[in-house]
Amino acid sequence: MKLLTTSLLTLVIIIATSGCCQQEKKIEYINPIVPQRADPWVVRSDNGEYFMISTAPEYDRIEIIKSKTINDLGVNEPVVVWRKHETGNMGAHIWAPELHRLDGKWYIYFAAGDAENVWNIRIYALSNESEDPTQGEWKEEGRIMTQRESFSLDATVFEHNGKRYMIWAQSMGPENSSLVLSEMESPIKLKGPEIVITKPEYEWETRKHNVNEGPAVIKRNGKIFVTYSASATNHNYCMGLLWADENADLLDVKSWNKSEKPVFSTNEAVRRYGPGHNSFTVAEDGKTDVLIYHSRVYKDIRGWELADVNRHTRARTFTWDEKGFPDFGQELAD
Repeated sequence: MKLLTTSLLTLVIIIATSGCCQQEKKIEYINPIVPQRADPWVVRSDNGEYFMISTAPEYDRIEIIKSKTINDLGVNEPVVVWRKHETGNMGAHIWAPELHRLDGKWYIYFAAGDAENVWNIRIYALSNESEDPTQGEWKEEGRIMTQRESFSLDATVFEHNGKRYMIWAQSMGPENSSLVLSEMESPIKLKGPEIVITKPEYEWETRKHNVNEGPAVIKRNGKIFVTYSASATNHNYCMGLLWADENADLLDVKSWNKSEKPVFSTNEAVRRYGPGHNSFTVAEDGKTDVLIYHSRVYKDIRGWELADVNRHTRARTFTWDEKGFPDFGQELAD
């Protein structure tokens, strides 16, 4: 009887210890994931491979990194899939590409200026029929035409209730950029109408520049959430949050709500300066939510912010609060 009791006690200890270890195990990333890459977009394919696309520091090309893990994105060699034109459209400021799988094809949406007028920035698209976006041929699909002819960039795409939408940043008046939403007729054509779902209005959105840009969509808990970035691309850069009910009319501006304060911003205590222009993916376990974003590790920048190449791609898991909203861990280091 004593031997049986001892054996049962040992089994209980083993199970308890095993459960404890499982609870304490956490997903960790080696940050920065990829140095000197801003505006990172990471997508996980159906077979579990990761593809990362971002702004190259020279603003002259689009490249994709393929990896089996998020950490290895910083180890594997990028594949250059497209380079800027020497003259005319798509000839300068190749910014913020995003990679999407739509209707059985890969699409890249990106911003570009003209070689002769670098600030004539508009949204363009590429497509590729290959199963692997680092392979095959990328075709230029031309410009995504918006109703308003003005500075526009940072297009993202999402689907909901059988419809496809695009959100992008565009100058709609005196501000640098607001966020505009439209239904899409096809992966390369907008259907309209085009509605402004947020414009820079709070103090934290108007530091040095009046900016709302870099939208990213995640759907959870009966809501559609849109993160976006605000203010100048220095230590003032930060993330705001929009949300709408999943059953609401997304093309009705009254359906959208907006955070009064940033949801992720500079934290000097953990050397995080100007976090923003994020994307969402899931961890290697296929279920844990991961925030991909860029930031610097110092505050003071010499010269023009966009000439400083040290915006690094970083990754961190995040949770959801009791109200069903994302909690990005403002006080926590990566």
